Amino acid sequence: MLGLGAPELILILLAILLLFGYKKLPDASRSLGRSLRIFKGEMKGMKDDDVRSKDAAQTTPLRGEIVAPASPATTTTSASGDLTAQLHEEARVAEARAAELRARADQAGTADGAR
Repeated sequence: MLGLGAPELILILLAILLLFGYKKLPDASRSLGRSLRIFKGEMKGMKDDDVRSKDAAQTTPLRGEIVAPASPATTTTSASGDLTAQLHEEARVAEARAAELRARADQAGTADGAR
């Protein structure tokens, strides 16, 4: 347990009373009760939606492409050791490829949505 005795509970109640005042305490507790009731109803609704949507859920298969790895000539560093420039170029190519794949995915998504 928490180990709250009578003195601790009295101090907590006194602090709540000082914070809210005796006039606002009933309104605060009423608001708290409403909030908890709404929260409980929303949680129950989410569980019900989960149960209903499980049967209707469908997945769309993704089409992927296998890209050949870079040739060994492009992965070795030049005699000058310009590895940084090579890495920047590879990153640029990878970003361009990712942008192309995102565009294809967006087109496929809009085509599926139009059906």
